[in-house]
Amino acid sequence: MDSALIPKGVKRCPTWQFLLWIGAVSGVLLWGVLAMILVYFKGLNQTNMNNAYGFALWIWADLAIIALGGGAFFTGFLRYIVGKDELKNIVNFAVLVGFYCYVSALMILGFDIGQPLRGWFIFWHANVHSMLTEVAFCLSAYLGVLAIEYLPLILENRQIDKVPFFHNMSHNMHEIMAVFAATGAFLSFFHQGSLGGVPGVLFARPFGFREGVFVWPWTFFLFTWSAAACGPCFTILITKITETAARKKLVKDNVIELLAKISGWMLATYITAKIIDTIYWAVVTAPSKGFNFLDFYSNNSGSWYGLWILIAEIGLCGIVPAAILITDKGRKTPATLWLAVILAVVGVCLNRWVMVLQVLAIPVLSFQSWNLYFPSWQEVATTLLPVALGIISISISYRYLPIFPQELELNPPDSPPAEQVAEEPAEASEGEMEPAEA
Repeated sequence: MDSALIPKGVKRCPTWQFLLWIGAVSGVLLWGVLAMILVYFKGLNQTNMNNAYGFALWIWADLAIIALGGGAFFTGFLRYIVGKDELKNIVNFAVLVGFYCYVSALMILGFDIGQPLRGWFIFWHANVHSMLTEVAFCLSAYLGVLAIEYLPLILENRQIDKVPFFHNMSHNMHEIMAVFAATGAFLSFFHQGSLGGVPGVLFARPFGFREGVFVWPWTFFLFTWSAAACGPCFTILITKITETAARKKLVKDNVIELLAKISGWMLATYITAKIIDTIYWAVVTAPSKGFNFLDFYSNNSGSWYGLWILIAEIGLCGIVPAAILITDKGRKTPATLWLAVILAVVGVCLNRWVMVLQVLAIPVLSFQSWNLYFPSWQEVATTLLPVALGIISISISYRYLPIFPQELELNPPDSPPAEQVAEEPAEASEGEMEPAEA
């Protein structure tokens, strides 16, 4: 029965191996479910958050996941709006990764609000003066857009596709996918930016406060920029991990190289803007609030918020991966490509870390000291819960859905190992079909 659900012509691991893998990840999932039950029934006293840290591990994880899920909106924008047709062979997987990133983000928000059954208050009693209201609306709407983009992949399952209604529905949805891609790009731009705008308007927290244009601080634009730059890197990273686990090639090199090149230039321009923003903040904004640059990094608790984190974010995890990805040799060398995408992913997570936790840790009054915070096991477990759920969901989707249009071409029956398969020319052949027809 399992083999009848697998896409025709491709190879998958034996059922027992697949179930063993799912079972191992399910252990982490069950640990998270236990913590989730405790949080839902006992409330936020299960966390180590306090008056100083109203935003903590959950919000950092939420912002990081949303940034990494930015590969979906930016890849879809490049494929359907800009017209980069080569990306049709990875856009399905970008949508899949983005969908589960946003599912995870909303799940984490369900924990953080303390009473998830009152989550509808956000929409019915909306605070129209809050950036977080716009975030809630756009997040929910964009998750709906991603679900619509993901639905045709489900309908293309080998057994579901046999039903004429579902077959025609899937084909017709692919024909109008550009509309949803454009809608998703619009929604994602605003909620990514508003997430950055929240620390940017906190004038009582000088570390995060920024000047800007009208009501939008610079962080509004930097958050959107970094998500567009690093989101595709996360898509590439998960694709490479999937290829390694499957021990086969799933996407041609020219597709990966194109996405890596675009991401590299986006990252290079973002880091340039980030450096300019940091310098202006250090010499103009912070002094205007009565602070010196080193006040935000000196006399801190241990090494959690030392100056190293700024050097790591901008230098090691910004300039280095950008320099690798904008060079032809860097993109085409597997080791440096792995290094670049990993550093870019770590870099955007570091950025969200400082914009959530370091903003709240720094004392702003003379009688205050550095605030300390370490998450409870319940916070850690519930943060890993959606990650485990995403791994399971992506594994199931890869096994039973035609996610990669080039998989059969790169791995024909009785073919040699993937590393021995010669690469096709960068140009698509005349007979290459759209994902919906493949």
